[in-house]
Amino acid sequence: MRNHAFCCLLLATTFGMWPASGQSGSKDILGDGAKLKLLKAGYEFTEGPAADKDGNVFFTDQPNNRILKWDADSGEVTTYIQPAGRANGLFFDRNGDLLAAADEKFELWRIDGSKNVTVLLGSYEGKKLNGPNDLWIAPGGGIYFTDPYYQRPYWQRTKGELERQQVYLLNPDSGEVHAVVQDLVQPNGIIGTPDGKTLYIADIGDGKTYSYSIGEDGSLTQKMLFCDMGSDGMTVDTQGNLYLTGDGVTVFNSKGKQILHIPVPQKWTANVTFGGKDRNILFITAMDSVYTLDMKVKGV
Repeated sequence: MRNHAFCCLLLATTFGMWPASGQSGSKDILGDGAKLKLLKAGYEFTEGPAADKDGNVFFTDQPNNRILKWDADSGEVTTYIQPAGRANGLFFDRNGDLLAAADEKFELWRIDGSKNVTVLLGSYEGKKLNGPNDLWIAPGGGIYFTDPYYQRPYWQRTKGELERQQVYLLNPDSGEVHAVVQDLVQPNGIIGTPDGKTLYIADIGDGKTYSYSIGEDGSLTQKMLFCDMGSDGMTVDTQGNLYLTGDGVTVFNSKGKQILHIPVPQKWTANVTFGGKDRNILFITAMDSVYTLDMKVKGV
């Protein structure tokens, strides 16, 4: 666990000036005088931040098998549910239920407001999934999720049952599931635009991120290389900028041009989302910590 005082010293001495010079467009994104803040430390590995309709942010501490909640009113962080199926990525559906990529038993979960768990999916064509990692829910309700294989210490198996690491689309009403992307090395981060027309998928195994057009039936076409950078988790803002993680947070505009890099004093940033009552606080999960940054733009 990283020393809390040391983290604060790093933030005060290294991350006090925003924006960095030469990064065009950053002045339209960052809040005035914005500084990276350490929200909370002392976890084992944080992931999967997602905001509900009130701006509360939920995130996972996967090795400790729990989902935590940051309260937008009080600013307090509490454990929301434990055990949590070794949840990784999270996302809220249109009914306000929390969906989780729960890879302990290779499943997708729905957690309702009373914390009742429904397993939405655990297999594809009679074989167990690799380990659902991240997900995005389209405006119509379809659930896109990535299914890479990362060997976990809590699994008894040492090899996946599926030959490919794919991206799937699940209809939560019918239970029908289709593999919509089959040609990536190791798909990980995934996010769509609020109009439901474009889906971004990061191939972290090949160091690239692609954009796809979403058809009316949910199929993906017009695959295009968006940038030569992979990502763990990612998000978008109201200007159409895409936020990628790994080495801090790197922001690209909708044309694939890098406009900002946000350094974070950790070896790895796993995921990112917008939260708070006005959706203008960027939440960054990074190793044993969670950081925040005030923004001019808002999340969607």
